[in-house]
Amino acid sequence: MVADAAGVSLPTASKVLNGRGDVSDATRAKVEEALRQFGYVPQTGRRLPVPTRVVDLVFDDLRSPYALEILRGITEAGAETGVDVVVGRVPAPDGSGPLTPEDSWAQRLKSSGREGLIVVTSVLSLAQVEGFAKAGLPLVVIDPLNMPRVEVTSVGATNWSGGMAAAEHLLSLGHRRIAFAGGTQTASCNQARLHGYRAALESAGVGTDPDLVLHGDFQYDAGLEMGTRLLSLAEPPTAVFAASDATALGVLEAARRRGLRVPEDLSVVGFDDTVLAELATPGLTTVRQPLQDMGRVALRTLLRLIAGETLDSHHVELATNLVVRGSTAPLADQGAR
Repeated sequence: MVADAAGVSLPTASKVLNGRGDVSDATRAKVEEALRQFGYVPQTGRRLPVPTRVVDLVFDDLRSPYALEILRGITEAGAETGVDVVVGRVPAPDGSGPLTPEDSWAQRLKSSGREGLIVVTSVLSLAQVEGFAKAGLPLVVIDPLNMPRVEVTSVGATNWSGGMAAAEHLLSLGHRRIAFAGGTQTASCNQARLHGYRAALESAGVGTDPDLVLHGDFQYDAGLEMGTRLLSLAEPPTAVFAASDATALGVLEAARRRGLRVPEDLSVVGFDDTVLAELATPGLTTVRQPLQDMGRVALRTLLRLIAGETLDSHHVELATNLVVRGSTAPLADQGAR
């Protein structure tokens, strides 16, 4: 019965039972699965090993607190569901990375026994996405920087409403010259935060000054550069909404170098609510996105795809909320500035 269920000959099934090595891994896996289905236990009492489930998790940058929070959520969910998570970097799609051609990435993962893949804040080429589809390897993207195919499953936060909440908070404090220090311009999450910021200003009857909208790459250095440019304007902003906590810290440093006090001379709002927000001086007002929960949802969504389930939506958004700390204050008299 076991040989028939596995689709192999009786001698081949016998080789697997006796621990012979002259059987391919694929054939051995079929026979062992059939043995488990029939509840077979060897005479020694030793049960057949339970195969380890493995998925890949790749980042474009592992240095940020954002990435570490996502990683924590995914690995905790992996421990809860009995899935091992292998962490790596996204190979370059232009062939300069370790893998060529592009679809060899998917083939390598598939041949290594990976069941699926989670990609975090990275650019994927259409060829890479099609390579995963061809290999039958389910894919989930967290905060995609681009979306080469609409049907790619993604997990994110309510970036639009988060951007709107940040701008509304600054407007409620009396600020009208509110700058946007954005992240990667083409990133979906950055665009949503920018649109939310603009919607809040328009709703309040405040026009968007193009000189106050800049873009960087979500990192500290970009925030420092954008902050320096904004505060050097003939009519600088009285408040800045930064598209990440790291960017916001760069803006804080730009203000310090210019001799400005936060929040007395400049209010600053970030986005993420990583550990950076609490360690900043003053504490950073920021939009919290539930990064660990995003990681957990991404892994559980991937497992549903692996199981062949049909999802209600290709995109999942978790709620954001504004966390007010010491980096924002009501607009003061700017005459002495």
